[in-house]
Amino acid sequence: MDNIYLLMIIALAVLAIADLVVGVSNDAVNFLNSAIGSKGVSFKTIMIVASVGVAVGAVFSSGMMEVARKGIFNPHEFMFNEIMIIFMAVMITDILLLDFFNTVGMPTSTTVSIVFELLGASVAMALIKIGHNEGTFTDVVNYINTSKASEIIFGILLSVVVAFSVGAAVQWVARLLLSYNFEKKANWVGALFGGMAITSITYFIFMKGIGGTAFAKQSFAITGGATIKEFLETQVALIILCSLIVWSLISFALINYAKVNIYKLIIIIGTFALALAFAGNDLVNFIGVPIAGWQSYNAWAGSGIAPEAFSMGFLADKVPTPTILLVIAGFIMVATLWFSKKAKSVTETEINLSREGDGKERFQPNFLSRGFVRLALGISQMSSYILPNTWQAKIDKQFEKPVINLAKSKTHELPAFDMVRAAVNLMVAAILISLATSMKLPLSTTYVTFMVAMGSSLADRAWGAESAVYRVAGVLNVIGGWFFTAIIAFVAAAVIAYLLNWNVDVMVPVLLLVAALLLVRNYISHREKTKEAKAEDSLTKAESSSIQGVIHESAKNIANVVKRGNKIYTNAINGLAKQDLALLKKNKKQIVKLSSEVDELRDNIFYFIKNLDESSLGASNFYIHILGYLQDMTQSLEYITKVSHKHVQNNHKKLKFNQIKELKEVDERFETFFNNTQKAFNSSSFEEIGLILGRKQEILGLVTSKIQKQVERTRTEESSPKNTTLYFSLLLETKDLLNATMNLLEEYHNAHDASVKPATLLQNPTESK
Repeated sequence: MDNIYLLMIIALAVLAIADLVVGVSNDAVNFLNSAIGSKGVSFKTIMIVASVGVAVGAVFSSGMMEVARKGIFNPHEFMFNEIMIIFMAVMITDILLLDFFNTVGMPTSTTVSIVFELLGASVAMALIKIGHNEGTFTDVVNYINTSKASEIIFGILLSVVVAFSVGAAVQWVARLLLSYNFEKKANWVGALFGGMAITSITYFIFMKGIGGTAFAKQSFAITGGATIKEFLETQVALIILCSLIVWSLISFALINYAKVNIYKLIIIIGTFALALAFAGNDLVNFIGVPIAGWQSYNAWAGSGIAPEAFSMGFLADKVPTPTILLVIAGFIMVATLWFSKKAKSVTETEINLSREGDGKERFQPNFLSRGFVRLALGISQMSSYILPNTWQAKIDKQFEKPVINLAKSKTHELPAFDMVRAAVNLMVAAILISLATSMKLPLSTTYVTFMVAMGSSLADRAWGAESAVYRVAGVLNVIGGWFFTAIIAFVAAAVIAYLLNWNVDVMVPVLLLVAALLLVRNYISHREKTKEAKAEDSLTKAESSSIQGVIHESAKNIANVVKRGNKIYTNAINGLAKQDLALLKKNKKQIVKLSSEVDELRDNIFYFIKNLDESSLGASNFYIHILGYLQDMTQSLEYITKVSHKHVQNNHKKLKFNQIKELKEVDERFETFFNNTQKAFNSSSFEEIGLILGRKQEILGLVTSKIQKQVERTRTEESSPKNTTLYFSLLLETKDLLNATMNLLEEYHNAHDASVKPATLLQNPTESK
């Protein structure tokens, strides 16, 4: 039995390292998004500043470790063997839950996850003890710190509403005063804004970054004998007033004499502040439980008492965390910050939801998002009736975005939002978290930073008519994920604690193995998705201004669609022949991805036409036609894939040997046709298209003959309506696929002129001079 507890301590140490990695991947979104989204500061500078903040915060985080030891449960009610089961259940659940959210690119709260995991595992162990002692359900309150759980739930609800509302209000006022031409405003305006922003951020550094650490409990003569924490909480007005005056003067001097961009400075300081607070306060979420487990093991190992009889009451005492462990943890966090690809996925989610302009939306609208948008439109219309037209015109002018002439394909080079919004995000998040800390309200850093960013996006009119329902749906999805975190964390930790208690010697290695397999599976899945996103076969948008230019530019797209379409068609036939449901399911994903890319090209038509001059309108007609034919092709492939998958999934009768044989003949002929087409477009040998078109009747005749054979079989020997329907559906849709592809080829054959040199759009207006 002694060996199992040593194994558990080793496992907790390994899980702590893994939890640091997945935790930082998730929480990096809190302090990186504003800086990355604004592109006001180079990415390397952002990462260096954030790394310093994380390293400093980690060293100062010792005092927060008490949360894991006594914040949720009453330690004197549990014995050593029970507390180790609780800690193991918490860590296994935490790492799997956070890794899941990172894999899908969704930000969640590590604070809420660890609290509800501790709560779930503690409740499970409490119920087990109550069952053994023949107690009642109400006795659970003796084991659990119920007031803390209530505070957390209240903090979730409060942070969502308050952060969104305050972020929206402050951003609206800031934009009204500064407009989008903020860099041309008088120096004193920038200095005053800088003074307010830096004051809020620096107070946040002291309040949240240092106020919760062991260092904050020290007293000095300058503070009148009070501890730093007490001084920060009691002298709020004095500290803020002095800071505002000092920082405003410094900002004015920097703008006037050093020519410093004060908005960039705010972003740098704000990024450091949130990174410091994250490491100083949230480090407990990752290593607090393993350290508490290690301290428990050390206390028990030297006692000579049986694990079932050794009380954990000592956990209620203050036990300092060795500095070397904090330094190691800080190093791991910094390394993760630089190398984690999942951190980038989570960061992209928030930036995409708050970015300016339109683009590919990740989330689909639902009835709630549509309802909220309609409500917002109604409120907006009411305000237009209340405010005088002159006031409304002045307000609209302040919100006018500068026009930047840039090709659609280059819009990724633009920032997601400007430096004013980035500064507001950091400033408001800092103020709210500082205020909550002084009032002892457990607001989640993730919730506050995310909802402030969403509120400022709404107020800044970043969510237009083209994107509002998608963005609101995204916000609702993320909020739903937060509540999902709490529920799943509680239930999963409780179940794992029960399993461990059932047979700790067997279940510890089994559950650790399952956790390792799931982590590896998620890693492989995320890597595959990343590869798919960078696939060479992905489609590209046309930028040419002439028909010949579009022909040459789009040739690669056609080759890619034909190549992928050939594979999808073959897989559908093979999947039917072998009754391979896994292959057909994978095939459905491939055609959905291809259809999505073609739809994205169609969505780009507006920008393509906008970039054309009067003499190049023929290119737009050609481009519209080929996109229409591409969509016809993908729709036919989608139908073929869908009916094949449905037939096998519903366990209908397998197609007969003759039917499979005939479908394979058609597939082989189509493969030759698709390969020749792909070669012609890959090599830009458009003259060869005429030869391919000449074989249209031959291929069409083959498909028609197969249809006729099936008609004869149906009249004489066919007995399965499902098989007959499927077979006819496949052949008829194959004809449609052939016609769409041939129409596409005819469009290219008729439009291509080898004597004309392709013309392309100029990427920079200066190139024409």
